[in-house]
Amino acid sequence: MGESTLAFGFVAYLVVIAAIAGYALLRTKTQADYVIGGRSLSPSVAGLSAGATDMSGWLLLGLPGAVFVAGVGEAWIVLGLAAGAWGSWRVVAPRLRAFTARLDGAVTLPQFFTRRIAAKTRVPGIVATLLVLFFFASYTAASFVAGATLFESTMGLDYHVSLLIGVGVVLVYTMLGGFLAVSWTDFFQALLMLAALITVALLAFANAPDLSGTVKPIGFIAVVSAMAWGLGYFGQPHIVARFMAIDSVTSVPRARRVNLVWMVLASAAAVGVGLGGNAYFGGTLADPETVFIALSGELLAPWIAGIVVAGILAAVMSTVDSQLLVASTALVEDVVRPVCRNLEQRTVLAISRGAVLLVAVVGGLIATDPESRVFDLAAYAWAGLGASFGPAILACVLWRRTTEAGVVAGMLTGAVVTVVWHELSGGPGGIFELYEIVPAFAAACIAIAVASRGDDQAEAVFDQLVEDQEPPAG
Repeated sequence: MGESTLAFGFVAYLVVIAAIAGYALLRTKTQADYVIGGRSLSPSVAGLSAGATDMSGWLLLGLPGAVFVAGVGEAWIVLGLAAGAWGSWRVVAPRLRAFTARLDGAVTLPQFFTRRIAAKTRVPGIVATLLVLFFFASYTAASFVAGATLFESTMGLDYHVSLLIGVGVVLVYTMLGGFLAVSWTDFFQALLMLAALITVALLAFANAPDLSGTVKPIGFIAVVSAMAWGLGYFGQPHIVARFMAIDSVTSVPRARRVNLVWMVLASAAAVGVGLGGNAYFGGTLADPETVFIALSGELLAPWIAGIVVAGILAAVMSTVDSQLLVASTALVEDVVRPVCRNLEQRTVLAISRGAVLLVAVVGGLIATDPESRVFDLAAYAWAGLGASFGPAILACVLWRRTTEAGVVAGMLTGAVVTVVWHELSGGPGGIFELYEIVPAFAAACIAIAVASRGDDQAEAVFDQLVEDQEPPAG
């Protein structure tokens, strides 16, 4: 793969990103604009942005690598994610969009929790913020590792130099344009990712000598673990931010359809890349997570390969930008603002951009280990966020008796079980090999039910929100 061609594709990509960030900067006047785009996302942008934010470099590096190693059985992950996405868009999105707009314009999950349950203390907001920062450290690092791996393997750059480039590019457009820049670039990046995946998958199958080696036995626990990825969709802060930001509750059904079509096509193509790559390379590749990059270099013309590499960069950036924005927003809105209540909008925006820089530096430091695996880092963070926030979000939008104690208990239980289970292995019947999100999600649901004993004020808030909710169409 010619380095000059790759450089041309990369520069062209950066020009597009710079144009989007510049336009978004002109549109960003308030903190609400910076954080959730003034609740102005169209259905298409919201749907594709949620998809690109969800999948990230995991879709082009992690998932194909897992399929390359484990075979077609990993496709169960795709089915689980599709089911989880449908359920989240169907159940959570309409009410979360309506509720947050009516709860004094809540723009973060901690704010939503605090106002929905009529919290009498700052504990729910602080706990939620700390958990966002804790698990996003791993998630952001996964994205930075993916970007650094890309530059290292395609352009021959040193890993740490590659890491600095990736962090720098994301910082520029996230700090300048905020949520609008992130969402609009995600829209563009989602289309680029889909085109790249489908192209490489089709060429891999056309040139693969034999696919028989990609069918491998898979056990019950492995199937359940793969399907359980769908549970994580209910609690990802950077994804549900799109639910809050869509322009209307009536736009949710269309956004859901856009998101699901993109997700199924892109995920199926990623599985195809892993299967085709396994057959093409005979099941041997130094780093399975580079199978997409390796196939691009083998099967595509140099100029097309340059565009595909830009697609991988797009995948990496589409998630890390949202993670940085959500984490920094949680710091500002739920830690800084409650303490400094009279800050001007200009000052709040400046602090938000500084917080983006801080979170990026922490994630970059974690990513300095070149031995880190994208799939493993992303899986751990996905489980932690999904189990910590998924049950709490579902309870807040569906169950009127949810209380402050219940939400706090659910978040802490989900986080603790995720961390502990992740460190275990083996067990009777290999039970500890089960993906940690399964026991953590279940335990969090139980904790919420047990700790929530009813609260008249919280129930009154819920009843009023349901009464005022704008019904979605379709």
